[in-house]
Amino acid sequence: MINVTAAEINAWVVAFLFPLARVLALLSAAPPFNNPALPTRIRLILGLAITFAIAPGLPPMPSLDPGSGAGLLLLAQQLVVGLAMGFAMRLVFTAVDMAGNLISLQMGLGFASAYDPQTAGQTAVISEFLGLLALLVFMAINGHLMVIATLAHSFTVLPIGAFSPQADAWWILARAGAVVFSSGLLLALPVLVALMISNLALAVLSRAAPQLNLMAIGFPLTIALGFSGLIFGLAYLGTPLQQLFEYGLQTMLGPFAARSG
Repeated sequence: MINVTAAEINAWVVAFLFPLARVLALLSAAPPFNNPALPTRIRLILGLAITFAIAPGLPPMPSLDPGSGAGLLLLAQQLVVGLAMGFAMRLVFTAVDMAGNLISLQMGLGFASAYDPQTAGQTAVISEFLGLLALLVFMAINGHLMVIATLAHSFTVLPIGAFSPQADAWWILARAGAVVFSSGLLLALPVLVALMISNLALAVLSRAAPQLNLMAIGFPLTIALGFSGLIFGLAYLGTPLQQLFEYGLQTMLGPFAARSG
């Protein structure tokens, strides 16, 4: 007859429960796993599979009762860490969405919107297109596998119960939100400059020939020039996107790794 003590049961639960909390929190926040089209059941099965795969090689877990106050606080900590890591990766795709919104507004296509299940709201079609393109590039370079690998590495850099992030670690993560504005503007800048030049040319034309109907000329010209710039810019979009993805993967651990231990 096999005798199992309460301490051994607690050790087994702790060895699986705390890593699972971090894994599921990240899968609920990090692209592409947070896509609403992915059923919750599939996300849960994937989280269980990842936890079972990495659990044997994880550092020793703290010896505590998972149902105690300290255990619940540690569980909440793992949820927050997982959500923060997923949020850091989500910032990259939000920057791409912002670039699409800027281009749409400058082209005069701000009214052309479609329902985006990712944000549960109306999104500009250019933003939706660039977001899908960024997601396809991310999957093509095995970015989803890099996210899982970074998650597995986080248990070594950020051991469960063995690190306490400083107050400025969260501030560093919050400041990473600046990438949404800076990178989004840089991605959209070539098209925005071309559209600005066309608007200046139309302004000069309106002064030189006031009898021209600029509404009939300017709107098609702006849309055609915007799409042309977007098409030509797609060939050079791979490198900036790859740099953004690398930044997102580094930011997943950066604010905490510097303060771990």
